Amino acid sequence: MKNKGFWAKFQEKFTKTAGKIAANKLLLTLRDSFVLVASTTMIAGFALLIQSVILDPINGLIFGNQGLHIGQLISGSESAWEASGFAHALSNAANLLGLVANGSLSIFSLLLVVIFSYEFSKKYFPKSREHLTSVLYALGAFFIALPWNFKYTPDGTKKAINVLNYVDTTYFGTQGVFSALLISAGAVFIYNYFMKRNITIKMPDSVPPAVARSFESLIPGVITMGFFIIITGISTSLTNQTLPALLLTILQQPAMAVAKTGLFAFVAMFTWPLLQWFGIHPTSIWGPIFGLTWNINDTENMLGQAHHVFSTLFMNYTVIASGAFALAPALAILLFSTRVSAKKIGKIAIMPAIFNISEPITFGLPIIMNPLYIIPFVCATPIAFFIGYFFTSIGFIAPIANNVPWTVPTLLSGLLYTGNVQGLIVQAIILFITTLIYIPFVKMDNKVNAEDVSPLDEE
Repeated sequence: MKNKGFWAKFQEKFTKTAGKIAANKLLLTLRDSFVLVASTTMIAGFALLIQSVILDPINGLIFGNQGLHIGQLISGSESAWEASGFAHALSNAANLLGLVANGSLSIFSLLLVVIFSYEFSKKYFPKSREHLTSVLYALGAFFIALPWNFKYTPDGTKKAINVLNYVDTTYFGTQGVFSALLISAGAVFIYNYFMKRNITIKMPDSVPPAVARSFESLIPGVITMGFFIIITGISTSLTNQTLPALLLTILQQPAMAVAKTGLFAFVAMFTWPLLQWFGIHPTSIWGPIFGLTWNINDTENMLGQAHHVFSTLFMNYTVIASGAFALAPALAILLFSTRVSAKKIGKIAIMPAIFNISEPITFGLPIIMNPLYIIPFVCATPIAFFIGYFFTSIGFIAPIANNVPWTVPTLLSGLLYTGNVQGLIVQAIILFITTLIYIPFVKMDNKVNAEDVSPLDEE
């Protein structure tokens, strides 16, 4: 009884604490912002996937040397294929498709300024009459803080030249994430603070509402812009760095360094299924954290700017798309369960599980809040993740750079994520091992719930 009492108290406190964290207004704002911006990066990721896996005539999966060698079969030899007009046409198409990144991945922070400032204004200042005005001043503050002169070294020269009156687009991309968030939040807060206190220019009732609102925003807007002019001046005077560069140095780089460690990855992969087992969607807590860390790694990998191993793409490839969450428990139950009700659930859940949809098995069996399945459910995720890490560290597969829709079936997704058959092999190994993890607990379930065992299966 004491154990039950302790477990019940722990479960209640854990759920309550995690629920409070998940309901935090700032975390919700960050989560919603990253989810919205992710829609553009997903389009870009899909375009880059087609570019690198299908259209690339040299290294692609269809025509390239590392794939099906169809280009070589068409032309007779590798050199003849590379010189062919068809290969050049595919290369041009691939380059054009790659331009999608310029309108999404390359301006990730700029898009984040727009979305985050709007979401921040809606959640923290719901009575504001015009949230888009907050967005305008957040954008203005961001551009005030950006460096408008920088050094550039032309190809073939050693001496850098000063480029004046042109914005440094470095901070449009992943380098400016922290500055985009902090500057946006600061600008929205300052603007709305003075708006709420009616420190505005009041126009006569005869003035059209749209004109009146624009005049109302003048004083709060001037204060907002003036504040960031002063902050930028202080930053450049004291540190010789603009605000985005300073924030990158003191905040973003340390956060990214922590996110590259195995300890961070283990904590993330252990608590992700643990939260889900308690019925709390892990994205509510980990979504904002990944947005500030592993999502940046995703973008840099897709753009070819880096080769990070730990990323949300890598997590999707090794855990979700490998079937560790959905297909492994469904297979274990179908193959080794003798319970009538469990078998029925397994038959229903297997088709969604093939497409990485876990709810029919996790809620239908259930696995959620079921003490019998907490060990395999929580352990399978980090094991799957670090199996993938092992094969990446020995060079069997490269860091994941292709963004594949999470509903693509296991094994096929391994092929697409990596662009080669090695990715399929690694996913097959992960699926096999995670299915094995579930088997002893399925057999234990047969004994615990023996009254539900079919007499035919019992024999």
